[in-house]
Amino acid sequence: MEKKPSIGLVMKSLQAEFFQEMKKGALEFAEKQNGFELVTVGTSTQTEIDLQIQLIDSLIEKKVDAMVVVPIDSKALVPVVIKAVKTGIKVINIDIKLDEDLLKENNIELTYVGPDNETASKMVGDVLAKKLGKGAKVILIEGLSVAENAQQRKQGFLKSIAEYQLNLVASEAADWETGKAEQVFEKLFKANADIEGVFCSNDAMALGVLKVLEKNQKTGKIQVVGFDNDAAVQPLLKSGALLATIDAYGSQMAVQGIEYALKVLGGMENKGSYSTKFDLVKN
Repeated sequence: MEKKPSIGLVMKSLQAEFFQEMKKGALEFAEKQNGFELVTVGTSTQTEIDLQIQLIDSLIEKKVDAMVVVPIDSKALVPVVIKAVKTGIKVINIDIKLDEDLLKENNIELTYVGPDNETASKMVGDVLAKKLGKGAKVILIEGLSVAENAQQRKQGFLKSIAEYQLNLVASEAADWETGKAEQVFEKLFKANADIEGVFCSNDAMALGVLKVLEKNQKTGKIQVVGFDNDAAVQPLLKSGALLATIDAYGSQMAVQGIEYALKVLGGMENKGSYSTKFDLVKN
């Protein structure tokens, strides 16, 4: 009997709802398909770059046939991905783009599967801007600055700011984490208590921001938007504490990455960029 191909799915923090859903969707797909072995790995926080490199190294040692990778850092993960490619492993890049220039320097092209973060971010940023109106003071809570999707989401919101003439009074990274967002926003809010809105680059950070607003009896008075449509924010959307978010369908993104990995293993060229679905979710 022919051996089933093995595919490694390398994620970021498995403490984060987004990646828990991604893992769940991938495992359900693997069980249903039954044509390949799936190995899922992930870090415990959104910033453990060295651990993620080690996880990829361990999959190289296991001699998996393909890997689907969500890099924490768009540049720092490139060398280990190149190492994987040079050992014959087919690598598909999903969600956060690896640095294209570094890949090109090494004559490597990879298939990328993920949402148009800038457009999605502008979409949810526009909802905030229209609600607040011209001149409104806003704060931007950024994701991990070394991740390309964090940069793209920031760019998307900056476009909303420019178009609707909002006043950006502060912008700081909170590395995708709820606890860090709470600390960062607490400090920024003390210095800018007259703000009217907050753009959070993911829902996990929006939860941290909303904790601070609740402590200060500002829930619903200061408008907040997020990104990811995590289960934890559903009641907050209903209550109006969160104005809007983006559903990037994380559980299906991994499935699409795996589907491309299987196609590449079947002989398709490993290159090209494929956009995944996203939708605006409002209260």
